[in-house]
Amino acid sequence: LQKMMKDNNLVRHLDACETMGNATAICSDKTGTLTMNRMTVVQAYVGDTHYRQIPDPEAILPKTLDLIVHGVAINSAYTSKILPPEKEGGLPRQVGNKTECALLGFVLDLKQDYQAVRNEVPEEKLYKVYTFNSVRKSMSTVLRNSGGGFRMYSKGASEIILRKCTKILDKNGEPRVFKVKDRDEMVKKVIEPMACHGLRTICLAFRDFPADAEPDWDSENEILSDLTCIAVVGIEDPVRPEVPDAILKCQRAGITVRMVTGDNINTARAIATKCGILLPGEDFLCLEGKEFNRLIRNEKGEVEQEQLDKIWPKLRVLARSSPTDKHTLVKGIIDSTVGDQRQVVAVTGDGTNDGPALKKADVGFAMGIAGTDVAKEASDIILTDDNFTSIVKAVMWGRNVYDSISKFLQFQLTVNVVAVIVAFTGACITQDSPLKAVQMLWVNLIMDTFASLALATEPPSESLLLRKPYGRNKPLISRTMMKNILGHAVYQLTIIFTLLFAGEKFFDIDSGRNAPLHSPPTEHYTIVFNTFVMMQLFNEINARKIHGERNVFEGIYRNPIFCSVVLGTFFAQIIIVEFGGKPFSCSGLTLSQWFWCIFIGVGELLWGQLICTVPTSHLKFLKEAGHGITKEEIPEEELPEDVDEIDHAEMELRRGQILWFRGLNRIQTQIKVVNAFRSSLYEGLEKPESRSSIHNFMTHPEFILEEDEPRTPFLDSTEDEPEPDGLQKR
Repeated sequence: LQKMMKDNNLVRHLDACETMGNATAICSDKTGTLTMNRMTVVQAYVGDTHYRQIPDPEAILPKTLDLIVHGVAINSAYTSKILPPEKEGGLPRQVGNKTECALLGFVLDLKQDYQAVRNEVPEEKLYKVYTFNSVRKSMSTVLRNSGGGFRMYSKGASEIILRKCTKILDKNGEPRVFKVKDRDEMVKKVIEPMACHGLRTICLAFRDFPADAEPDWDSENEILSDLTCIAVVGIEDPVRPEVPDAILKCQRAGITVRMVTGDNINTARAIATKCGILLPGEDFLCLEGKEFNRLIRNEKGEVEQEQLDKIWPKLRVLARSSPTDKHTLVKGIIDSTVGDQRQVVAVTGDGTNDGPALKKADVGFAMGIAGTDVAKEASDIILTDDNFTSIVKAVMWGRNVYDSISKFLQFQLTVNVVAVIVAFTGACITQDSPLKAVQMLWVNLIMDTFASLALATEPPSESLLLRKPYGRNKPLISRTMMKNILGHAVYQLTIIFTLLFAGEKFFDIDSGRNAPLHSPPTEHYTIVFNTFVMMQLFNEINARKIHGERNVFEGIYRNPIFCSVVLGTFFAQIIIVEFGGKPFSCSGLTLSQWFWCIFIGVGELLWGQLICTVPTSHLKFLKEAGHGITKEEIPEEELPEDVDEIDHAEMELRRGQILWFRGLNRIQTQIKVVNAFRSSLYEGLEKPESRSSIHNFMTHPEFILEEDEPRTPFLDSTEDEPEPDGLQKR
């Protein structure tokens, strides 16, 4: 976890780390995750003129410029501000909402001072504020004029604000009529070109209310109408330079990246193309939230999984989406049974409304910088740098954890198989185990403690991203691992039994098979023990690879713990053999005998290369082990009655609850039976005829225990329940 923390992944739930290694889909936000979240205004449309760069302040009429400055300075959170750079020559610091900071930066680029306006109009003087939210997608602030009447400044998504505008300021700074055809023309000539360059378009507008009658401020639709457009600005949020490469790695790793954003579809499509989410010539879908809901919902407004299954496989960009749309998409992908395997979905979110989607996802990522406390609480992992590349690091760590467990299992099972067969067979044939008790303890120490430390500390590498995800039901022991386990077991058993029954002739030493019970340790059995340990030591190097890779030494120096464990075990074995004596049942060996033991151990590496040449596909008889539980494997009687209304992600939880209830019911029944017999025993002991022997209790036919049907207890049941009907006094 500390190493993941260095990779900017703060893990809140440990199981999420391994789950992330099997992720097949990532639904990512755009702002701040794929982009730098440092927004700047790069284009503007003011006074019937489209400026491709920031205009010169003198090119804008003073009264129009004054409206822009007041509209930006007042109609934004006063916590948003631009501060001087921390280091000389650096960029100014943006504090608060990044979109508002971009507009404030636009005011500063126009050589104006927004802080002077805020000092003149403090927050206490604001008459009414309509704050920004995901439904409104705009913000408005109302001021009371000194001469009576009110003025409202508005800003928001350009296509939404422009629909509510009936006038627009012309090149003379005078309002002129803004009709539907004018709006369509503006969208076509100004907004769409901006959006196609990946710019977020924001419209600034205002409205004056007369002094004769105060409007009904609660009637928001009437208030936010009849606006006058001041300007439309294009805000650029540059794509993080490392993101396209990170998304390419995800795609190679079999992970589909989808962008879920609140921006308009043209902006989202442009950013997705820059990131590599959308590829030219590919048949992918880009949808807006409204169109998405129209396609997946029936007449009653209910989500239909069948309709959703037709859309999500090709969906790559969901624009103008609400948090509800994100939750619907995530739930639909998780519950879907389309394809060879069920999807494992990761989601990023930063807002309070993202909580349900983060909870629903298999792995929820919250933004550490821009994320709210609610989002962080609902998440499994917090990205401390809000960067998409940190998600790729989480995938690498997740796959590394899974592979580390498999490596250890492969090594441990090989040692177990060989040690058990040697100890059992040797004891049956020679009447004495070739591996003594203390020697087996040392082998277990190598096998369990040291091996787990060595194989589980392998750092993740880029090669982990070159394979597809395992999926939800992938067995822990694959057929390749089974081939390695059995293949190395055959080699080791052949060597051990050859040394056991013919070793004394090869080395020209006394046989240890017929030695008396308390005789001193023999060289023969010491060679058997030493060769066994050497083979395990070199097989530990083989166990570093579980997918049939030939180069078992690749990256071995990146793991100093592994090198230390192997070398430490080797030197400890030398000390045990040469100086262990009777406690370890060892006798000192000559240099020649040591070289033979090491040579046979090195043979493990050569044998491993030979095993790699045997195609796993030809070994049909090998079985996998450690499958996950699928829906088909759950007996029908254990499925709840309302199974159709329960999504697949909840199946395993329900099954676990049923098993828990059954176990609890058995314990309760046993306790009641014991209490019944105990109370009956005490009553019987008080009678004179039973004092002679408590066994008389068993002969009294006064109590009958009948088996009642097993039942599932409710969680709110108490211990004060009446005794079951099975215990009845006649």
